[in-house]
Amino acid sequence: MFIAMNRFRIAAGREAEFIEVWRTRDSRLAEVPGFQRFNLLQGPSDGQATVFISHSTWDSAVAFEAWTRSEAFRAAHAGAGQSKGLYLGPPQFEGFEAVL
Repeated sequence: MFIAMNRFRIAAGREAEFIEVWRTRDSRLAEVPGFQRFNLLQGPSDGQATVFISHSTWDSAVAFEAWTRSEAFRAAHAGAGQSKGLYLGPPQFEGFEAVL
């Protein structure tokens, strides 16, 4: 099993807008071989930004990497970067292999 996570810093006060972007996007993940599950996690706010994590579970790192090279990936990310001031910097990716 492989866990893929992206950490986002979202401008304070714009959390609902960010959630709506994710809620309405055409992710196509259900069509992707090896995809298991997705969650969008909301974390703490420091008054300037709120942390969100996109968390997806895959059969393997190979399945995840194949998705990143797919048409489904390009379609899901077609609107990335269109919301000025929403994101406070680029997302930070972390990938993990399950060992237990």
